[in-house]
Amino acid sequence: MSYRFVMTAFGKDRVGFVADVTRLLYENDCNLEDTSMNLLMDEFTISLLFSSSNESVQDQLVRECRRLEMEKGISAFIRQLPGMEPPSQNGRTCTLHIEGLDQSGIVFKTSKFLAERQLNILHLNSISKPSPQSGAPMYNMDIHIQVPEGISLPQLEDELGRVADELQVDISLSR
Repeated sequence: MSYRFVMTAFGKDRVGFVADVTRLLYENDCNLEDTSMNLLMDEFTISLLFSSSNESVQDQLVRECRRLEMEKGISAFIRQLPGMEPPSQNGRTCTLHIEGLDQSGIVFKTSKFLAERQLNILHLNSISKPSPQSGAPMYNMDIHIQVPEGISLPQLEDELGRVADELQVDISLSR
């Protein structure tokens, strides 16, 4: 039987960061299944989904994570997931693209809108960078969402238009 776990790790970016974290999994006979890694300013962040046939591997990895923090300055956390079956993916997957002047509340108001309509966020990436023309900070966000059957995409686009007006940003929905 296999057991699934999630690990998150972060710390000051440097050469060898990924090798230090994934070494723990390799040395404990874990199978890496899915990853997301990003550089946020000068902090490197990792999210890992992995499996092991040894349910008690978590105890060993927690000890290894403490050592990783003391020796390498990498904070890492592990949690076991219930069951082995991935969640069902009923409905369509769409992408929202949001672009506009950077301001407080874009992620919150957009994610609140989606939650109120039972639209699940599968993946979200965003970045703020200076506009080439004016130097003003521009915010760009892509959100992959799961849209349940029965939700009208034209109606969703109309409602997103109201969110865009409120935030004074451009929002597009692609299928």
